Amino acid sequence: MKILSVVGARPQFVKLAPMAGAIAAAGHEHVIVHTGQHYDVNMSEVFFRDLGISAPDVHLSVGSASHGRQTGAMLAGMDQVLEERRPDWVLVYGDTNSTVAGALSAVKMHIPVAHLEAGLRSFNRRMPEEHNRVLTDHAADLCLAPTEVAMGHLAREGLAERSVLVGDVMTDVLLKVRDAVRGLPAGLPASLDGRPFRVATLHRPDNTDDPDRLRSIIAGLAGLETPTLLLAHPRLRARAADFGISLEQGTLHVGDPLSYPQLVRLVMAASGVVTDSGGVQKEAFLLRVPCTTVRTETEWTETVELGWNVLAPDPRHLSGAVNRPTPPATDAAPYGDGRTAHRVVDALQQALGAR
Repeated sequence: MKILSVVGARPQFVKLAPMAGAIAAAGHEHVIVHTGQHYDVNMSEVFFRDLGISAPDVHLSVGSASHGRQTGAMLAGMDQVLEERRPDWVLVYGDTNSTVAGALSAVKMHIPVAHLEAGLRSFNRRMPEEHNRVLTDHAADLCLAPTEVAMGHLAREGLAERSVLVGDVMTDVLLKVRDAVRGLPAGLPASLDGRPFRVATLHRPDNTDDPDRLRSIIAGLAGLETPTLLLAHPRLRARAADFGISLEQGTLHVGDPLSYPQLVRLVMAASGVVTDSGGVQKEAFLLRVPCTTVRTETEWTETVELGWNVLAPDPRHLSGAVNRPTPPATDAAPYGDGRTAHRVVDALQQALGAR
């Protein structure tokens, strides 16, 4: 069986690591296509190196552009790749432009598509990610769902017959990395070493493209009593500069994006997380670190139901959300047991045999 993985952004590189291992262990051929959606070395190549993933077989190098132009460039590049490689499956990972481009290109060429992380829904149609995931689910031949909630969404959309509950592949890599970095230094800047701190990430257009909202979020983080280390994505730095917003203010400290192992170790040492990232919400939950999400909704509703995540849509109320009491301990494991990648490979093999 030949599987072609299409990836292009940080969370997808993380998901790719256990999938690459499981595909190799099963003796299948694996082709990795990197679209170049994240092209900065700290957002791309470092993840392949630190997670032990072999270099991509194909790099489309599309770079940054508007959604339409970026997706169009990916489609043009993917057509040629699929004509040359002719895989048994195209495996796409999540909700990015890389995912929808990979799926559309494969569908047009009658190559089976499997969507890893299928069935997630924010029900916020302002988010480009929501359009990408819905379109990909309905185009896919196999929907690989991470949770029971996701399976329910797929069933309500008439996709139950092509859906399989496999668990969340992010759990696989998170648990492995957690055990590997436990006991290592947290890698804090000298200004925070030995002090309680929080970690923050911020990248969604709803938060970064409106100058008033971005200014309010930064002010909210800067006004927290406990210092916060903001790992600033290049796009966030550019937007803040465009709007004349200083990221270095109050108790806010600014750092660069980290490799995945470094991020996991940092979150393990933190007293809390503030984010608008889907992946970081879940990572915080799996590490049992309280999370505050600067959004009106989340795809990972289990984190909220279990008390480890709170939504803070209004930045003016950020302090109250962040300083809430520690949630009750839980042994709940809604995202799987760390064996998802192997179940995905089995599901692909079974579905291919049934075609």
